[in-house]
Order: sequence, then C-alpha cells, then structure tokens
Amino acid sequence: MSEAGHSVVLRPGTATLADWRAIRAGATAALADGWRAPVQAAADAVAAAIARGAPAYGINTGFGKLASTRIPAEALAQLQLNIVRSHAAGTGPALPDRVVRLVLALKAASLARGHSGVGPAAVEAPIALLAAGVLPLIPSQGSVGASGDLAPLAHLALVLIGEGEARLPDGRIVPGAEAMRAAGLAPLMLGPKEGLALLNGTQVSTALALDALFAIEDAFAAALVTGALSVDGARGSDTPFDPRIQAVRGHAGQGEVAAALRALLAGSAIRESHRMGDPRVQDPYSLRCQPQVMGAALDLIRASAATLAVEANAVSDNPLVFADTGEILSGGNFHAEPVAFAADMLALAAAEAGNIAERRIALLTDPAMTGLPAFLAPDPGLHSGFMLAQVTAAALAAENKALAAPRSIDTVPTSANQEDHVSMATGAARRLLEMAGNLAAIVGIEALLAAQAVEFHRPLTSSATLERAIALLRDRVPRWREDRAMAPDIAAARALVEDGTLAALCPLALPSRHG
Repeated sequence: MSEAGHSVVLRPGTATLADWRAIRAGATAALADGWRAPVQAAADAVAAAIARGAPAYGINTGFGKLASTRIPAEALAQLQLNIVRSHAAGTGPALPDRVVRLVLALKAASLARGHSGVGPAAVEAPIALLAAGVLPLIPSQGSVGASGDLAPLAHLALVLIGEGEARLPDGRIVPGAEAMRAAGLAPLMLGPKEGLALLNGTQVSTALALDALFAIEDAFAAALVTGALSVDGARGSDTPFDPRIQAVRGHAGQGEVAAALRALLAGSAIRESHRMGDPRVQDPYSLRCQPQVMGAALDLIRASAATLAVEANAVSDNPLVFADTGEILSGGNFHAEPVAFAADMLALAAAEAGNIAERRIALLTDPAMTGLPAFLAPDPGLHSGFMLAQVTAAALAAENKALAAPRSIDTVPTSANQEDHVSMATGAARRLLEMAGNLAAIVGIEALLAAQAVEFHRPLTSSATLERAIALLRDRVPRWREDRAMAPDIAAARALVEDGTLAALCPLALPSRHG
C-alpha cells in the first residue's frame, strides 16, 4: 500500500516500526526538532580532539588494520574522501528502491542521535534525497555485516559527495553530481570523521531485514486467512482452536493464532453443517495444528521485530563521540549479530508458514481427504484442475527450506584478521526477500484452492470475513471451470498477499501495523 505524499516525523532513538513501514511504502521523512544541538556538539568534540593532537581512530588514523598509522592534519579531508572511494566495492544487482528509501532514513536517524561526530549537513542530505525521490544505486552484495555495511553504504556516500550513480524519480540513472542537483543539494565536503560515519553502521542489513519483516508479516497474516478458508474448504473442525486447549500450553503466539482462526471462521454455515454426525474424529495436522505451528512462527516474528525496532534506532558506527565528556570511544556497535539472528528467525518463520500452507494445498487436492473432486477440477480426468498448482507450491516450499539454513553462524575473517569475526547479517537479511516472495506465492496458491473448495459447498457459505476474501479473489481470478493457463491466476493471487489485501482481513495484531 503506497504512502506517497505522506511524511513521517522521525524521532531519532524512538522511531517505530510503523514509521519505517510507511517510509518503505513511499512516505518521506522529517527529523523531529532538537537534533541539531547534539549533532553540532559531537562535531565540535571531534574538532577539539584534532586540535589536541590525540590519536582518534578513523579521524586522524588509518582504518581497520591501518589504525596505527597517523594521518597529518593537512590530509584529514583527503582521508575521508579516500575511504568513501576505496570502500565502494559492491557488486551484484542494485537494492530495490523501497530498501534504499529505508537505508537513507535509517542513516539520517542514526547520525541525528549526535554520537557520530558529523556536521548537520551530513544528517540533512540523506533526508533531502529521500524527499526528492533521488535514490542512490547501491549494489546488494559486498557486506559481511561488520565493520558495518561498509561497501553498500560507501555507494550511498559516493552520491552525497557528487560521485557514484543515483536513480531520479523519472527512472533515469544519472551521475551523483546531477543527482545532488536534482535534490537541490551541493555535494558534501567531508569533514573529519564524516566519511567513516557515513560508511560505518548496520543500516543496509537493517533495511533489508525490515523490508523482509514487513513482507513476511503480510504473508503470515494472509496465511491465517487462507488457512481458515482451507478449514472450511476441507470441512474441518474448529475445535482445535478452542481457547482452553491453548491456555493449558501457555504460548502467547499459539493463543493469538487460535483466537484469530476462531474469529475468521465465526458464523460459517459450512462449519455448522457438519458439526453433528461427522464420522471424522480428527483433522490432519496442517489444519488442526495451525495454532501450534503458526503460533510458534508468530513468536519468532515478534522477537525479530523487537530486535529490529531497537537496531533501527541505534547508533551503530565507530568510533562514537560523547560530547558531554569530550571522549571518542572505539567499540563494536557496527557488528550486526542482532540483525543476523533476527533474520535467521524470520527465515525459520517464513519457511514453516510456507511448509504448512503447502500441506493444506496438497490436502485440498486429495479427494480421499476432502470428498471433493480430485484436484478440485469440475470434471477430473478431462481437466487437471489444480494439480500443478500444488507442484509449484511444493517447489517454492523446498526453496525456502534450503534458504532457511542459518547465516548468523557463518564468519569469514576480513581486513587482515583485524575484523576476525563478522555477522554475515546483510546476506542473512537479503535472502529473506526471496523467501518472502516464495511464501506470498504459496499463500496465493492456497487462496485459489481454498476458495474453489468452499465454492463446491454452495449454497452453504463460509463466514462473512472469509466470503469477503473469496470475493476479493474473484474480482481478479474467475472460478476454475475448465483448464486454462494457471500462471496468471497465481500471479494475481500472490499480488493479493503482497499488497496486504488479504492481510487486512486478519484480526491478528502484527508489530509493524501497531507501532
């Protein structure tokens, strides 16, 4: 859902997930009043440290393994230019525009905390690019998630100094100098610490993880809608969603998922039609265990969201300036291990949500399990119906299983072993974009089959909410009456997942939709 024309007021240190979701969707950003004084104080502290002649990492020394090399005062400006140029070593396809929007806002909000030692212009420039719709071209590969997202952030910084490339609102790719003019800006003249502060930090890995969080939230909520629809399509029972069952186990996510499924199925005439006299005792796990599986996934999503909410507000460059004492302290806030763990948890949640949805899809194609025509085809044999839709869902679920392998436990030392343990958070987060797309397609396929199954029960109807879901689908995809190319139907159903249409029907509260 587009937020174009809307502006978010970012309060550095306390911005919400809803703020970041809005910026991802097209909102511009402004910084809340009060940031200039601490930013200027930190810049003044850097200037004072240089005047004292004390060594300060990255300010009057080299970088990484070269930290012991002192840089003379007359070369400090060149030092900052050199780090931007030399570190712009990214490769691979450019990050999606929505992710670049987040990177710009995250970087500005972090610098505005007043611990990075930059001047106000370095804070304002990313916000101005965002407002103008001028988006630096940032290669997606080349960061190991420590010492910050150096390579991708260097490509952002190149544009700020009038180099590199950016995309204008009309889609043209132009040199950095032209891009800055288009945003009404002059290229930054980097002062001490500014090049390093722009490059150092976790903003790219965090932007990628936030982007995936929002997409996975939408697909997860949609999966509860399609899961409930599958229950009615298969004439399953809502007894497993009884609150007493959830209460004696005690997991929060399980209880919330069960409550959402009860609400989605409330008032279903299909359910009432077989409440008495149904010879089946228990449903397959893919229907019956939704609270346990999806509830556990929800707990992981919530934990990941909490981590990312903190990280999005963090100061994650190095060294850090504490203007109240004038100290400049070297540490390791650039290490993105929290983001890597959050990304791995999101990967597990996405993979399992897709796994159980694929099993419901397979269930709906099986006449022995549902009593419906094979593959939900009106005339099975002459028509194959949804046979290959299940195969596609199986392929996507298998891809997500492979992609879900943890990335946070990997590390390859860099910088001549100075940076001897890294997080791999950027790759961990980047792989989630593919996983979120696969999950959306699986859930879209389930919507197609579940709606078809429910329609075989006419004149009986499902609940009002689930009938609304069917109507929204039928606005884009007609009922399957004879074989046709399936791909356009899958694409249309996937779009209902990715644009949040189905998620909006789910009563479950999700982190980024509730501040």
